[in-house]
Amino acid sequence: MREAGADLEFELDLVDIGGDPQLEARYRELLPVVEIDGERAFTYFVPPDALRARLQTVHR
Repeated sequence: MREAGADLEFELDLVDIGGDPQLEARYRELLPVVEIDGERAFTYFVPPDALRARLQTVHR
């Protein structure tokens, strides 16, 4: 993620779902989950080119 967006400015928040039953129930089967501006953008796999394109549209 950091490499894919290296030339873009964005904030990356990592969330450890371990120990939080609600988060585990919601996300366990989908990891990794990437949300952009509160909306789910990617699950299971994050294609670098798709991430870069999505981040570029957010930063316009």
